Amino acid sequence: MPTLERPNPQQPYPEPVYPRRPTRTVAVGEVLIGSQHPVVVQSMINEDVLNIDAAVAAIRRLHEAGSEIVRVAVPSLAHAKAMEVIRERLIQTYKPVPLVADVHHNGLKVALEVAKYVDKVRINPGLFVVEKPQPGRTEYTKAELEAIRSEIREAFVLLVQALKAQNKALRIGVNHGSLAERMLFLYGDTPEGMVESALEYAEICAEQDFHNVVLSFKASRPQVMLAAYRLAARRFDALGLNYPFHLGVTEAGDGEYGRIKSAVGIGTLLAEGIGDTIRVSLTEAPEKEIPVAYGILQALNLRKTMVEYVACPSCGRTLFNLEEVLQKVRAATQHLVGLDIAVMGCIVNGPGEMADADYGYVGRTPGVISLYRGKEEVKRVPESEAVQALIELIKADGRWVDPPGKLKASSPSC
Repeated sequence: MPTLERPNPQQPYPEPVYPRRPTRTVAVGEVLIGSQHPVVVQSMINEDVLNIDAAVAAIRRLHEAGSEIVRVAVPSLAHAKAMEVIRERLIQTYKPVPLVADVHHNGLKVALEVAKYVDKVRINPGLFVVEKPQPGRTEYTKAELEAIRSEIREAFVLLVQALKAQNKALRIGVNHGSLAERMLFLYGDTPEGMVESALEYAEICAEQDFHNVVLSFKASRPQVMLAAYRLAARRFDALGLNYPFHLGVTEAGDGEYGRIKSAVGIGTLLAEGIGDTIRVSLTEAPEKEIPVAYGILQALNLRKTMVEYVACPSCGRTLFNLEEVLQKVRAATQHLVGLDIAVMGCIVNGPGEMADADYGYVGRTPGVISLYRGKEEVKRVPESEAVQALIELIKADGRWVDPPGKLKASSPSC
Protein backbone atom coordinates (compact mmCIF):
# COMPACT_ATOMS: atom_id res chain seq x y z
CA MET A 1 0.00 0.00 0.00
CA PRO A 2 1.55 3.37 -1.00
CA THR A 3 2.58 5.76 1.76
CA LEU A 4 1.75 9.46 1.83
CA GLU A 5 4.48 12.02 2.38
CA ARG A 6 3.96 14.24 5.38
CA PRO A 7 3.93 17.95 4.45
CA ASN A 8 6.90 20.00 5.54
CA PRO A 9 5.60 22.46 8.17
CA GLN A 10 8.34 24.95 7.21
CA GLN A 11 7.29 24.95 3.57
CA PRO A 12 5.51 28.15 2.46
CA TYR A 13 1.88 27.99 1.42
CA PRO A 14 1.46 26.91 -2.20
CA GLU A 15 0.21 29.25 -4.90
CA PRO A 16 -3.59 29.52 -5.16
CA VAL A 17 -5.25 26.56 -6.82
CA TYR A 18 -6.69 28.96 -9.41
CA PRO A 19 -4.23 31.74 -10.29
CA ARG A 20 -5.70 34.90 -11.79
CA ARG A 21 -6.75 34.54 -15.43
CA PRO A 22 -4.24 36.61 -17.46
CA THR A 23 -5.90 39.52 -19.28
CA ARG A 24 -5.13 42.71 -21.08
CA THR A 25 -5.22 46.00 -19.18
CA VAL A 26 -8.10 48.36 -20.00
CA ALA A 27 -8.07 51.96 -18.78
CA VAL A 28 -11.31 53.59 -17.65
CA GLY A 29 -10.20 57.11 -16.91
CA GLU A 30 -7.37 56.68 -14.43
CA VAL A 31 -8.64 53.29 -13.22
CA LEU A 32 -6.96 50.22 -14.68
CA ILE A 33 -8.88 46.97 -15.13
CA GLY A 34 -7.11 43.67 -15.73
CA SER A 35 -5.24 40.82 -14.13
CA GLN A 36 -2.17 42.92 -13.33
CA HIS A 37 -4.27 45.23 -11.15
CA PRO A 38 -6.52 44.90 -8.08
CA VAL A 39 -10.11 43.88 -8.76
CA VAL A 40 -12.06 47.11 -9.31
CA VAL A 41 -15.36 47.89 -7.57
CA GLN A 42 -18.07 49.74 -9.45
CA SER A 43 -21.77 50.52 -9.23
CA MET A 44 -24.53 52.48 -10.96
CA ILE A 45 -26.58 55.49 -9.91
CA ASN A 46 -30.37 55.26 -10.12
CA GLU A 47 -30.97 58.96 -10.87
CA ASP A 48 -32.14 60.29 -14.24
CA VAL A 49 -29.17 62.20 -15.64
CA LEU A 50 -31.49 64.86 -17.07
CA ASN A 51 -31.75 65.99 -13.46
CA ILE A 52 -28.22 67.35 -13.44
CA ASP A 53 -27.98 68.29 -9.76
CA ALA A 54 -29.38 64.96 -8.55
CA ALA A 55 -27.13 62.98 -10.90
CA VAL A 56 -23.97 64.85 -9.88
CA ALA A 57 -24.81 64.36 -6.20
CA ALA A 58 -25.51 60.64 -6.74
CA ILE A 59 -22.25 60.08 -8.64
CA ARG A 60 -20.26 61.88 -5.98
CA ARG A 61 -22.02 60.01 -3.16
CA LEU A 62 -21.31 56.66 -4.81
CA HIS A 63 -17.69 57.52 -5.58
CA GLU A 64 -17.09 58.68 -2.01
CA ALA A 65 -18.60 55.40 -0.77
CA GLY A 66 -15.86 53.50 -2.65
CA SER A 67 -17.23 52.91 -6.16
CA GLU A 68 -14.09 53.35 -8.24
CA ILE A 69 -16.08 53.54 -11.47
CA VAL A 70 -19.63 54.90 -11.72
CA ARG A 71 -22.15 53.92 -14.40
CA VAL A 72 -25.17 55.91 -15.56
CA ALA A 73 -28.13 55.06 -17.80
CA VAL A 74 -28.15 57.02 -21.07
CA PRO A 75 -31.34 56.14 -22.99
CA SER A 76 -31.53 59.14 -25.35
CA LEU A 77 -29.54 61.86 -27.10
CA ALA A 78 -30.75 64.37 -24.51
CA HIS A 79 -29.30 62.16 -21.77
CA ALA A 80 -26.06 61.84 -23.74
CA LYS A 81 -25.69 65.63 -24.02
CA ALA A 82 -26.45 66.02 -20.31
CA MET A 83 -23.34 63.96 -19.56
CA GLU A 84 -21.16 66.80 -20.84
CA VAL A 85 -22.60 69.11 -18.18
CA ILE A 86 -22.36 66.42 -15.50
CA ARG A 87 -18.72 65.70 -16.28
CA GLU A 88 -17.78 69.38 -16.10
CA ARG A 89 -19.78 69.89 -12.90
CA LEU A 90 -17.95 66.99 -11.24
CA ILE A 91 -14.57 68.43 -12.25
CA GLN A 92 -15.48 71.88 -10.95
CA THR A 93 -17.11 70.87 -7.67
CA TYR A 94 -15.50 67.52 -6.79
CA LYS A 95 -12.98 65.67 -8.97
CA PRO A 96 -12.93 63.66 -12.22
CA VAL A 97 -14.83 60.40 -11.73
CA PRO A 98 -14.40 57.47 -14.16
CA LEU A 99 -17.80 57.32 -15.87
CA VAL A 100 -19.53 54.61 -17.90
CA ALA A 101 -22.57 55.23 -20.08
CA ASP A 102 -25.12 52.43 -20.35
CA VAL A 103 -26.61 52.44 -23.87
CA HIS A 104 -29.27 50.00 -25.03
CA HIS A 105 -31.97 49.95 -27.74
CA ASN A 106 -30.69 50.88 -31.21
CA GLY A 107 -28.15 53.00 -29.43
CA LEU A 108 -25.59 53.98 -32.09
CA LYS A 109 -26.37 57.71 -32.20
CA VAL A 110 -26.59 57.90 -28.42
CA ALA A 111 -23.36 55.95 -27.98
CA LEU A 112 -21.45 58.11 -30.46
CA GLU A 113 -22.55 61.29 -28.68
CA VAL A 114 -22.02 60.15 -25.09
CA ALA A 115 -18.59 58.65 -25.90
CA LYS A 116 -17.28 62.23 -26.01
CA TYR A 117 -18.08 62.78 -22.33
CA VAL A 118 -17.47 59.45 -20.57
CA ASP A 119 -14.59 57.03 -20.18
CA LYS A 120 -16.38 53.84 -21.23
CA VAL A 121 -19.53 52.91 -23.11
CA ARG A 122 -21.48 49.77 -22.27
CA ILE A 123 -23.62 48.21 -24.98
CA ASN A 124 -25.91 45.18 -24.78
CA PRO A 125 -25.43 42.93 -27.85
CA GLY A 126 -29.04 41.79 -27.64
CA LEU A 127 -30.33 45.35 -27.97
CA PHE A 128 -27.70 47.46 -29.76
CA VAL A 129 -29.25 46.60 -33.13
CA VAL A 130 -32.75 45.36 -32.35
CA GLU A 131 -34.03 42.58 -34.60
CA LYS A 132 -37.74 42.62 -35.40
CA PRO A 133 -39.33 39.41 -34.09
CA GLN A 134 -41.02 37.21 -36.67
CA PRO A 135 -43.88 35.21 -35.07
CA GLY A 136 -43.93 31.57 -36.04
CA ARG A 137 -40.40 31.54 -37.37
CA THR A 138 -39.13 28.03 -38.08
CA GLU A 139 -35.69 28.87 -39.42
CA TYR A 140 -33.12 31.54 -40.20
CA THR A 141 -31.87 31.40 -43.74
CA LYS A 142 -28.22 32.00 -44.50
CA ALA A 143 -29.17 35.21 -46.27
CA GLU A 144 -31.11 36.45 -43.23
CA LEU A 145 -28.24 35.74 -40.89
CA GLU A 146 -25.76 37.49 -43.17
CA ALA A 147 -28.07 40.51 -43.49
CA ILE A 148 -28.41 40.87 -39.72
CA ARG A 149 -24.67 40.47 -39.14
CA SER A 150 -23.96 43.03 -41.85
CA GLU A 151 -26.33 45.52 -40.20
CA ILE A 152 -24.67 44.94 -36.82
CA ARG A 153 -21.20 45.33 -38.27
CA GLU A 154 -22.06 48.51 -40.16
CA ALA A 155 -23.36 50.18 -37.00
CA PHE A 156 -20.88 48.77 -34.50
CA VAL A 157 -17.75 49.59 -36.52
CA LEU A 158 -18.66 53.28 -36.29
CA LEU A 159 -18.75 53.10 -32.50
CA VAL A 160 -15.55 51.06 -32.30
CA GLN A 161 -13.71 53.54 -34.51
CA ALA A 162 -14.95 56.48 -32.43
CA LEU A 163 -13.87 54.86 -29.16
CA LYS A 164 -10.50 53.90 -30.61
CA ALA A 165 -9.88 57.46 -31.85
CA GLN A 166 -10.67 58.85 -28.38
CA ASN A 167 -8.83 56.11 -26.50
CA LYS A 168 -12.02 55.24 -24.64
CA ALA A 169 -13.14 51.82 -23.40
CA LEU A 170 -16.07 49.55 -24.27
CA ARG A 171 -17.98 46.96 -22.30
CA ILE A 172 -19.81 44.31 -24.28
CA GLY A 173 -22.35 43.47 -21.61
CA VAL A 174 -24.50 40.41 -22.27
CA ASN A 175 -27.60 39.82 -20.17
CA HIS A 176 -29.16 36.37 -20.01
CA GLY A 177 -32.63 37.92 -20.08
CA SER A 178 -32.15 40.01 -23.23
CA LEU A 179 -30.53 37.79 -25.84
CA ALA A 180 -31.38 38.61 -29.44
CA GLU A 181 -34.08 36.51 -31.08
CA ARG A 182 -31.49 35.06 -33.47
CA MET A 183 -29.29 33.86 -30.60
CA LEU A 184 -32.28 32.33 -28.81
CA PHE A 185 -33.26 30.54 -32.01
CA LEU A 186 -29.76 29.23 -32.73
CA TYR A 187 -28.56 28.40 -29.21
CA GLY A 188 -31.55 28.57 -26.94
CA ASP A 189 -31.71 30.45 -23.65
CA THR A 190 -28.26 29.15 -22.70
CA PRO A 191 -24.76 30.18 -21.63
CA GLU A 192 -23.65 29.23 -25.15
CA GLY A 193 -25.99 31.85 -26.58
CA MET A 194 -24.62 34.44 -24.16
CA VAL A 195 -21.02 33.73 -25.16
CA GLU A 196 -21.79 33.71 -28.90
CA SER A 197 -23.61 37.00 -28.52
CA ALA A 198 -20.51 38.68 -27.07
CA LEU A 199 -18.13 36.93 -29.43
CA GLU A 200 -19.91 38.33 -32.49
CA TYR A 201 -19.18 41.86 -31.30
CA ALA A 202 -15.72 41.15 -29.87
CA GLU A 203 -14.50 39.76 -33.20
CA ILE A 204 -15.44 43.05 -34.86
CA CYS A 205 -13.38 44.87 -32.23
CA ALA A 206 -10.42 42.61 -32.98
CA GLU A 207 -10.80 43.20 -36.74
CA GLN A 208 -10.57 46.93 -36.05
CA ASP A 209 -7.51 46.41 -33.83
CA PHE A 210 -9.46 47.81 -30.88
CA HIS A 211 -8.78 46.07 -27.60
CA ASN A 212 -9.96 48.44 -24.86
CA VAL A 213 -12.71 45.92 -24.26
CA VAL A 214 -14.30 44.48 -21.12
CA LEU A 215 -16.82 41.61 -21.26
CA SER A 216 -19.69 40.58 -19.00
CA PHE A 217 -22.14 37.68 -18.99
CA LYS A 218 -24.72 38.44 -16.31
CA ALA A 219 -27.72 36.42 -15.21
CA SER A 220 -30.08 36.59 -12.25
CA ARG A 221 -29.37 32.95 -11.40
CA PRO A 222 -25.82 32.33 -10.17
CA GLN A 223 -25.56 28.90 -11.79
CA VAL A 224 -26.29 30.36 -15.25
CA MET A 225 -23.87 33.21 -14.69
CA LEU A 226 -21.14 30.82 -13.51
CA ALA A 227 -21.52 28.58 -16.55
CA ALA A 228 -21.45 31.54 -18.92
CA TYR A 229 -18.28 33.11 -17.51
CA ARG A 230 -16.45 29.79 -17.36
CA LEU A 231 -17.34 29.02 -20.97
CA ALA A 232 -16.41 32.56 -22.03
CA ALA A 233 -13.00 32.28 -20.37
CA ARG A 234 -12.27 29.12 -22.34
CA ARG A 235 -13.60 30.41 -25.67
CA PHE A 236 -12.10 33.89 -25.62
CA ASP A 237 -8.72 32.81 -24.31
CA ALA A 238 -8.48 30.12 -27.00
CA LEU A 239 -9.00 32.86 -29.60
CA GLY A 240 -6.40 35.14 -28.01
CA LEU A 241 -9.07 37.66 -26.99
CA ASN A 242 -8.01 37.84 -23.37
CA TYR A 243 -10.21 40.76 -22.39
CA PRO A 244 -10.96 41.50 -18.72
CA PHE A 245 -14.28 40.31 -17.27
CA HIS A 246 -16.81 42.41 -15.38
CA LEU A 247 -18.65 40.14 -12.91
CA GLY A 248 -22.16 40.45 -11.54
CA VAL A 249 -25.33 38.60 -10.65
CA THR A 250 -27.89 40.91 -12.20
CA GLU A 251 -31.16 41.69 -10.42
CA ALA A 252 -30.00 39.88 -7.28
CA GLY A 253 -32.77 41.48 -5.23
CA ASP A 254 -32.35 43.00 -1.79
CA GLY A 255 -31.48 42.19 1.79
CA GLU A 256 -29.59 39.16 2.97
CA TYR A 257 -30.64 36.92 0.08
CA GLY A 258 -29.48 39.42 -2.55
CA ARG A 259 -26.13 39.60 -0.82
CA ILE A 260 -25.85 35.82 -0.63
CA LYS A 261 -26.66 35.40 -4.34
CA SER A 262 -24.08 38.01 -5.26
CA ALA A 263 -21.42 36.47 -3.03
CA VAL A 264 -22.08 32.98 -4.42
CA GLY A 265 -21.81 34.06 -8.05
CA ILE A 266 -19.11 36.70 -7.88
CA GLY A 267 -17.10 35.02 -5.12
CA THR A 268 -17.02 31.62 -6.81
CA LEU A 269 -15.59 33.03 -10.03
CA LEU A 270 -13.05 35.22 -8.24
CA ALA A 271 -11.92 32.18 -6.25
CA GLU A 272 -11.34 30.44 -9.60
CA GLY A 273 -9.21 33.35 -10.83
CA ILE A 274 -11.91 34.76 -13.13
CA GLY A 275 -12.90 38.41 -12.88
CA ASP A 276 -11.31 41.84 -12.93
CA THR A 277 -14.07 44.26 -11.93
CA ILE A 278 -17.32 43.62 -10.04
CA ARG A 279 -20.71 45.17 -9.47
CA VAL A 280 -23.08 43.90 -6.78
CA SER A 281 -26.63 44.60 -8.04
CA LEU A 282 -29.03 45.19 -5.15
CA THR A 283 -32.53 46.66 -5.11
CA GLU A 284 -31.35 49.19 -2.55
CA ALA A 285 -29.51 52.50 -2.46
CA PRO A 286 -26.43 52.03 -4.69
CA GLU A 287 -24.06 52.96 -1.86
CA LYS A 288 -25.17 49.82 -0.01
CA GLU A 289 -23.65 47.67 -2.76
CA ILE A 290 -20.11 48.84 -2.03
CA PRO A 291 -19.56 47.21 1.41
CA VAL A 292 -20.81 43.91 -0.03
CA ALA A 293 -18.37 44.13 -2.93
CA TYR A 294 -15.43 44.92 -0.72
CA GLY A 295 -16.52 42.21 1.71
CA ILE A 296 -16.36 39.64 -1.08
CA LEU A 297 -12.91 40.83 -2.11
CA GLN A 298 -11.68 40.88 1.50
CA ALA A 299 -12.93 37.33 2.11
CA LEU A 300 -10.88 36.14 -0.86
CA ASN A 301 -7.83 38.18 0.17
CA LEU A 302 -8.04 40.17 -3.08
CA ARG A 303 -8.38 43.60 -1.46
CA LYS A 304 -7.62 44.76 2.08
CA THR A 305 -10.15 47.41 3.01
CA MET A 306 -10.81 46.51 6.63
CA VAL A 307 -9.34 44.58 9.55
CA GLU A 308 -9.75 40.82 9.14
CA TYR A 309 -11.15 39.32 12.34
CA VAL A 310 -10.68 35.58 12.84
CA ALA A 311 -13.03 34.32 15.55
CA CYS A 312 -14.28 30.88 16.53
CA PRO A 313 -18.05 30.25 16.78
CA SER A 314 -17.79 29.48 20.51
CA CYS A 315 -18.45 26.17 22.25
CA GLY A 316 -18.49 24.64 25.71
CA ARG A 317 -14.72 25.17 26.05
CA THR A 318 -14.96 28.95 25.58
CA LEU A 319 -13.59 30.79 28.60
CA PHE A 320 -15.23 34.20 28.11
CA ASN A 321 -18.19 35.88 26.36
CA LEU A 322 -16.77 35.60 22.87
CA GLU A 323 -19.33 37.78 21.12
CA GLU A 324 -18.93 40.58 23.66
CA VAL A 325 -15.14 40.47 23.63
CA LEU A 326 -14.98 40.38 19.82
CA GLN A 327 -17.04 43.58 19.73
CA LYS A 328 -14.68 45.23 22.25
CA VAL A 329 -11.61 44.22 20.22
CA ARG A 330 -13.29 45.38 17.01
CA ALA A 331 -14.23 48.74 18.52
CA ALA A 332 -10.63 49.32 19.58
CA THR A 333 -8.88 48.16 16.40
CA GLN A 334 -11.24 48.38 13.42
CA HIS A 335 -9.35 51.38 11.97
CA LEU A 336 -6.12 49.38 11.60
CA VAL A 337 -6.80 48.37 8.00
CA GLY A 338 -4.54 45.58 6.82
CA LEU A 339 -4.18 43.73 10.11
CA ASP A 340 -5.53 40.24 10.83
CA ILE A 341 -6.62 39.88 14.47
CA ALA A 342 -7.88 36.63 16.00
CA VAL A 343 -10.20 36.28 19.00
CA MET A 344 -10.35 32.63 20.08
CA GLY A 345 -12.27 31.16 22.99
CA CYS A 346 -9.82 28.55 24.22
CA ILE A 347 -6.29 27.23 23.92
CA VAL A 348 -7.36 23.91 22.37
CA ASN A 349 -7.91 25.15 18.82
CA GLY A 350 -6.97 28.80 19.16
CA PRO A 351 -3.26 28.92 18.26
CA GLY A 352 -3.63 26.50 15.37
CA GLU A 353 -6.77 27.98 13.84
CA MET A 354 -5.45 31.54 14.03
CA ALA A 355 -2.00 30.75 12.64
CA ASP A 356 -2.29 33.30 9.81
CA ALA A 357 -3.32 36.20 12.07
CA ASP A 358 -0.98 39.05 12.96
CA TYR A 359 -2.22 39.15 16.56
CA GLY A 360 -4.23 36.78 18.73
CA TYR A 361 -6.43 37.10 21.83
CA VAL A 362 -6.90 33.59 23.25
CA GLY A 363 -8.58 32.26 26.38
CA ARG A 364 -5.82 30.54 28.38
CA THR A 365 -7.61 29.70 31.67
CA PRO A 366 -10.64 31.23 33.37
CA GLY A 367 -9.94 34.97 33.73
CA VAL A 368 -6.58 34.78 31.90
CA ILE A 369 -5.90 35.72 28.27
CA SER A 370 -2.88 34.77 26.16
CA LEU A 371 -1.80 37.41 23.63
CA TYR A 372 -0.03 36.25 20.49
CA ARG A 373 2.11 37.87 17.84
CA GLY A 374 1.65 35.54 14.92
CA LYS A 375 2.27 32.04 16.26
CA GLU A 376 4.28 33.26 19.27
CA GLU A 377 2.67 33.64 22.68
CA VAL A 378 3.87 37.01 23.96
CA LYS A 379 2.24 37.38 27.36
CA ARG A 380 -0.57 36.28 29.65
CA VAL A 381 -2.73 38.98 31.21
CA PRO A 382 -5.89 39.24 33.30
CA GLU A 383 -9.00 39.29 31.13
CA SER A 384 -9.94 42.74 32.48
CA GLU A 385 -6.70 44.17 31.05
CA ALA A 386 -6.47 42.13 27.86
CA VAL A 387 -7.92 44.54 25.27
CA GLN A 388 -5.66 47.37 26.44
CA ALA A 389 -2.70 44.98 26.54
CA LEU A 390 -3.44 44.01 22.92
CA ILE A 391 -3.40 47.66 21.94
CA GLU A 392 -0.08 48.15 23.71
CA LEU A 393 1.38 45.15 21.90
CA ILE A 394 0.36 46.57 18.52
CA LYS A 395 1.83 49.94 19.52
CA ALA A 396 5.09 48.32 20.60
CA ASP A 397 5.39 46.79 17.14
CA GLY A 398 4.92 50.17 15.48
CA ARG A 399 1.70 49.07 13.76
CA TRP A 400 -0.71 51.30 15.65
CA VAL A 401 -2.25 54.49 14.26
CA ASP A 402 -4.74 56.65 16.09
CA PRO A 403 -8.35 56.39 14.91
CA PRO A 404 -9.46 59.08 12.44
CA GLY A 405 -10.60 62.23 14.19
CA LYS A 406 -8.91 61.39 17.49
CA LEU A 407 -7.12 64.44 18.86
CA LYS A 408 -3.82 64.03 20.63
CA ALA A 409 -3.61 65.56 24.07
CA SER A 410 -2.12 69.03 23.81
CA SER A 411 0.62 70.30 26.09
CA PRO A 412 -0.43 72.90 28.64
CA SER A 413 0.46 76.49 27.83
CA CYS A 414 3.38 78.02 29.69
